[in-house]
This record gives sequence, C-alpha cells and structure tokens, in this order.
Amino acid sequence: MLLAAGAAHAAEHPAPVQALVEQGVKVEAEFEAPGGMRGYAARYQGEPMVFYMTPDGEQVILGTMLGAEGENLSVDHLRRYLPEPDFNEAWPLLEKAAWVGDGPSNAKRIVYVFSDPNCPYCNAFWRATRPYVGKDLQVRHIMVGVLSQSSAGKAAAILAAEDPAAALARHEENHSAGGIEPLEKIPFEIEQHLKLNVELMRQLGARGTPAIFYRDREGKVRRMIGLPSEQALKEEILQLSGDR
Repeated sequence: MLLAAGAAHAAEHPAPVQALVEQGVKVEAEFEAPGGMRGYAARYQGEPMVFYMTPDGEQVILGTMLGAEGENLSVDHLRRYLPEPDFNEAWPLLEKAAWVGDGPSNAKRIVYVFSDPNCPYCNAFWRATRPYVGKDLQVRHIMVGVLSQSSAGKAAAILAAEDPAAALARHEENHSAGGIEPLEKIPFEIEQHLKLNVELMRQLGARGTPAIFYRDREGKVRRMIGLPSEQALKEEILQLSGDR
C-alpha cells in the first residue's frame, strides 16, 4: 500500500513518514533497505511494524518485503532493528502448553512454534526443519486454531490422535491437499488446551503464525514471528554455524 506525501511542513521525519507518526506510529530505528529505499522499524499501539520509504522520499510502503528467493526480508529487518521484549519468563509457560514434539525429547536444542494447521508458512517452516530434526533438535508445535473455520478442528484432531507426532507429520506432508480431517466435535479437554494456547500466544505478543521461540547462544529466549529466512533459521534459531 502506498501513502502519498502530504503538504510540505517542517517535521523530524520526511513528510510521508511524519504522516504515520502523527497517526500514532512510533519510529524506533532507521536503516538502509534494498532498492535504495529507507527502512523504518516502528511500533503502532505496541505492535512491531516495518515500512519503507521510496528513494525519492515521496511515498512509504507498508507491507512485507520479499527477497529473490521468496524469503521474508521484513522479518529480518524487525529482528535486527527492533529490540525484542524480555521473553525469559515465557519459557516455563511454553513448556506447560499443549504441544506436539517433533524430534526426540532429549534433544540438545528445543524450539517452540505456535502453529496453525491451515498456515502455509507453518508448513514451510516444518519442511525447512526436516534436515535438522533429530538427536540435536526437537521442535515443539504449540497448536492453535486461529486462521480459518477448520483450523481448530484440525488442531484438535492432531492433539487428540493416538500418536500426535505422527498425526502432525502426516498432516504437514499432505498440507497442500488439505491435511488432516478436522474433528466435528472437539472434546472439552482438547478445546481447553487450544483456548489456553491461543491465550498464551496473545500474551506473548504473537499476532501471527508461525511464532517461534528459541534460546540464543547466551541462553536468552528470543521470538521470531513469520517464516524465517534460511540464514536466520540456520544461524539464529538452530545456531548451526557454531555447532557443526
């Protein structure tokens, strides 16, 4: 979406950026963006956002910037230029959530991800982790049903399965064909688990899926929302550069 510059007036920021500031956007960082654009990391009503000013300084672009390989550059920009809140106290809450383990429970590295069964980016994240799930990695999928009418039923079907891990794998493998059949009637206990998962997701400020939580090399809990780039997955979430 393009926002045209308003009438010229004295402002701390260029006119189109100042127009957003006057609507309540709080700019926290500026950076050089691809294509000669200027990037801005900001918050609106407490929520993180990133936008870009065209080289001529006449418009700003709100939305996601994708790279040549389809990677989400905006996620990397937010991660780099907008400091995250302290999520260290969130780890015990994540441990107690209703999750499905993908990989061995005694894995060296644990990663949590809020995942909606109908989320294509969650499926892409699942596929991206296939080469790494094993003795060194367990991904714990905290199932939520927020994207569409069948999401809760599918999430419930996975959680209620005799083997939830196998059910999750079958669902993700067949995601393009619709995946697992949703439960028509969700058992009360499963319904409560899903409700608490959604509440936790919102409590942690995750407004979309996948929402990934992991520990960095210093043990600090970090959050990444959206499909990470291959580089972010390997170097930050999995920390492969120093482990292998």
